[in-house]
Amino acid sequence: MSRNPRLVRAEMNAAKCTWNSVGASKLKELRALIQRNGVSVRLGDVCLIENRWYVTHAGLLRLAHRKRCAGIKTNIERDVSNPLINRWVFKAEVYTSPGSVGFVGYGDADPSNTSRLVRGAEMRVAETRAVNRALRKAYGIGLCSVEELGSQASSIPPLREGKAVGQSNGNGSVNGQPRLRDRLCVVIKKFELDPNLVKRYAADFCGTETLRDAGRDLIEAFVSTLAEEAAKDRAALLCKLNGYSQPEEVRS
Repeated sequence: MSRNPRLVRAEMNAAKCTWNSVGASKLKELRALIQRNGVSVRLGDVCLIENRWYVTHAGLLRLAHRKRCAGIKTNIERDVSNPLINRWVFKAEVYTSPGSVGFVGYGDADPSNTSRLVRGAEMRVAETRAVNRALRKAYGIGLCSVEELGSQASSIPPLREGKAVGQSNGNGSVNGQPRLRDRLCVVIKKFELDPNLVKRYAADFCGTETLRDAGRDLIEAFVSTLAEEAAKDRAALLCKLNGYSQPEEVRS
């Protein structure tokens, strides 16, 4: 898929602003991905981790929508899943057109290969990974998706302030861990971010119209990503957020 040169330039400028230390070779890889598959840096379709590009679940879903995907089917592989230890395996099939042969992908998740931030949501993580792998096969995406990475990829320092107060503090926290909303507010306040722009960024990251439509695991992943980006390069994050101040029709 070839994109309008003007849009490609805008995406590359956003990439340079977001990852100002990325090398020329990595930018060349990104440009090819944008031109071929129409991914968007500004919408969070790709991310850079340890100098490697990864595609996001939201980016794959947007790609499937652009390609007029006919459907996605998922099933639990019960023979190899074990709810007692929170181990889940899913099979996903992506149908690129009505009557087409499905592209199959498998995804597994358990406490050993997921972040502590999504503990208890291993079933949903497994389904997301399966869908991602099937979508990557169906549309020829050679990049691994960020959701397929293990627990080390999304581990971040605790964002709470103060001490833990036991199993529950009466405000929705468990084991001293704050609610997602509270953690997000801490990041916004600490790094002086615009809440409205953060909300738009979050919706794009999760691939939903509003945050209330997103699953807890996706929101947790967003909070982790936002905190990491803010701590690493606040100026680059502000540049990215400013992109969400434009009208929706301009950013799409």
